[in-house]
Formats: sequence, structure tokens, C-alpha cells
Amino acid sequence: MITLITSIIILILGYVFYGKYIERVFEIYLQKETPAYSKQDNMDFTPLPAWKGWMIQLLNIAGLGPIFGAVAGALYGPVAFIWIVVGCIVAGGVHDYFSGMLSLRHGGAQFPMLVQHYLGKVTRAFTDVVSVVLMVLVAAAFVAGPAQLLASKTPISFLVALIIIFTYFILAAILPINKIIGRIYPIFGVILIVMAVSVVVALIFSGKHIPEITVHNLHPSGIPVWPLLMVTISCGAISGFHCTQSPIISRTIKNESEGRKVFYGAMISEGVIALIWAAAGMTFFGGTEGLAAKLQSVGPAGVVDQISVELLGPFGSILALLGIIILPITTGDTALRSSRMIIEDFVKDKVTIKPKVLMISASFAVGIPAFFLSTIDYSFLWRYVGFTNQIVATVMLWVSVSYLLRYSKNHLVAGIPALFMTGAISVYVLYAPEGLSLPYQTSIIGGAIVFLVIASLYVRAILKQTNPSTIPSPTSDLYTS
Repeated sequence: MITLITSIIILILGYVFYGKYIERVFEIYLQKETPAYSKQDNMDFTPLPAWKGWMIQLLNIAGLGPIFGAVAGALYGPVAFIWIVVGCIVAGGVHDYFSGMLSLRHGGAQFPMLVQHYLGKVTRAFTDVVSVVLMVLVAAAFVAGPAQLLASKTPISFLVALIIIFTYFILAAILPINKIIGRIYPIFGVILIVMAVSVVVALIFSGKHIPEITVHNLHPSGIPVWPLLMVTISCGAISGFHCTQSPIISRTIKNESEGRKVFYGAMISEGVIALIWAAAGMTFFGGTEGLAAKLQSVGPAGVVDQISVELLGPFGSILALLGIIILPITTGDTALRSSRMIIEDFVKDKVTIKPKVLMISASFAVGIPAFFLSTIDYSFLWRYVGFTNQIVATVMLWVSVSYLLRYSKNHLVAGIPALFMTGAISVYVLYAPEGLSLPYQTSIIGGAIVFLVIASLYVRAILKQTNPSTIPSPTSDLYTS
């Protein structure tokens, strides 16, 4: 219990102090009119209150990610607490803040446009493909579970449930942000928060032993922590999916001072949720072996349902049902919306087509493959979500490094987590079954080689850094398209 409570307190302090430091490093401008006003179109560019922006951002990036991912991450033991806390403050919060604020600075630009601006066109071409693939996979993975649950709890079939959910997805992707998302997300956000708060309070007073961090039980499962934990728990620590979602909210920010609350704050909130569910996963089922067996037999949805019911009774059953149905849907809909925006940005200067026709065509272009992929086994999809997710996160961190180097700011705040994630994803690609499936030791060596190559390029960029006296102000990049 002490470890859990301490971890939550550290996350909050991280927001208060380190989040403020990151804001100072970035250097906000309070007087400049944001794209929500300068490009206002009542579709994507619409001023929203900061609290609503935070709530939508939290639902965009969270959904069931910090619940299912944290439960699976609990298999690694209390070391998961360390990764969530450190990853969230030092890596995930930085990643989310810079992705949101750089998008805002560049007129609400999508992630691939930022990649092109700071890392070049070749990297952008790779990122375009990976980003859209990631969001299609997310939409597919996060719709299969709710459809299956609806089919089991109601008279409708799985196929009909899929059609209903994807019809909503398309509407959410093409309607103005304040028509559906801006109105219903605050309600869904309350469900997510009530669910997390109820579970942690009931867990603390349940009398069950919540594992503490000790030398002997830090990692009891025997599964290699590096780099598997960094991919298993992504949404609660650092997730590339977040940088694809941040432009949705960067186009609604009324003042740059709201960025820390909306972007860094949503990441910290997600970290708290992940801590709670990681603790619940470690506490129930008699340890990591029992949790592994339960995950194998009933899946993450069954694990969450059992924990909720046992802790909260009938109220928990209702919360679990609502959460497992609603929360993934609130991630899938914005996944399609942001992928629609990326495709629009990519083709709008290359073809002559009416904006509304382009918007609808782009929505169906990503919605149709996501629909068919949703019929595939969830665990198979989720492995590839994690795989592409952390590649995107690593690229976004290097975008942040490039920005900070360009304006002679403290690049290490993004450079250290960028190097860490470069090493993690390099080893994962070589080792994981969905990657090259090489032996673990070989993967470590190969990952180390990739790490050293990237690190040497980073050092070279530092040595070539422009004299500060000749560096233009970052205001020269403000709100460009």
C-alpha cells in the first residue's frame, strides 16, 4: 500500500514541478492568438475550455490502454510501479507536452508534418505509413472487445455490434469536434475517473496485501523486463499513439498556458490510472502466476470485470461493463478522426477535390480496413499495436530533440528518454515474435549497435549546434501550417 500511495504522490509532484520545468524549457507565449481562433472553422479548429480539452485528451489517449496494459504489466511485479512513475514523468509527459505544443506552434499540424519539419521528408514518409497503420490497428483492437461484450450481454450479434460501433466511428470522424466528442467525452471521462477512484479506495480498504517494492520481489516473474515491460505498459508511461491524438486538442487550445494542464496533465492522470490497475492486478489471483493463468483463461476484460465485481459488488459490475464498452470506443473514434486528418494533410495539395468529399473519403479509407481487422484475434492485434506504438513514440521524442537543439534549449529533457526508447524498441524489434524473433542475447547486442549509431548521430548534432547568438527566436515558427 505504501508503494502505491507513494507512487501516486510522486506522479502528482512530477506534474507540479517537472511539468512546470518542461513548460519553461519550451517557453510559452501568452499573448499570441492560437490556431483555435486564427483558423477557427467550427469543425476541427474550435476554442474549448481547458477542462474540456483535458478531459477529451485523457479519453483520447487512455481508453482501456492504462487498464489492460497495466494489468498485463502487473505480470512483471512491482518493477511496473517504477516504470509507470519514471516513464510517465520523464518520458511520457515530455513526449505528450511537446507533441501537443509543437502541433499548436505549427498551426495544429499533424504528427507527420512535424516529423518533416524537424527530421526531414524521408522520415516523414515512413512516419505517415506507420502512424496510419497504428491508428487503424488501435481502432480495430479497441472495437473487437466492446463488440464481443455487447454480443454476449444483448440479443444483437457480433457483426451487428461491429457495424453499430463503426457507424459511430465514422460520424465522430467527420462531424465537428464539439458536436459529439466535445459533448459526450466529459461524461465518459467521469466514468473513467470514478472507476479508477472507486477501485483504489476499495483496494486500500479491502484488507488485501498490495505488493511493495523490495529487493526480493521487484521482479518475481522471470520474464525479461527489458524491453518487454516498456512495450506492455505504454499508455501508462509513454505511448506514440498520444502524439497522433494531440493535434485534435492543439486545435482547440485557447492559450499556450493551458498546454501543461491539457497535455502533460492528461499523461500524469493516465499514469495514476495505470498505477491503480497494476496494483489491482498484482494483488488479486495469488501473485503473477495466478494472474497469468487468469489472463490466459478470460483475457484482460475478464480480469478487469472480476476485480471490479469483487471490490465494488454490483456497482463494480456496472462500472466494468460501461468501462469495457465505452472507454475503448473513445479511443477508436479519435484514432479514425486523427488518421482522417493525416490523410487530408497528405493529399490536399496533391489532388483537386472538395474538402467535404476528401474528409468523408479519408474516413472510409481508414474505417474499412479497421472494420475487417476487428474480426481478428485481439491479442494478435495488440502485439502489433505495442510494436508500432513505441516506434512512433521514439520518433516523436527525436522530433522534440531536434526542436530543442535548433533553438539551443535544454535538449537533454527529450534526448535522454529518446535514447532510452531507441534502445528499448531496437531490442524489441529484434526479439519479439512479431519482430525478427531472434535470441534474447543476440537482440541485446543488435539493439546496442543501433543505440550506439543513433547516439553518435545525436552527439554529432550537439557538436554542430549553432552559436546561440545566431539562433532565430522560436516565435518564427509560431502557428505556421
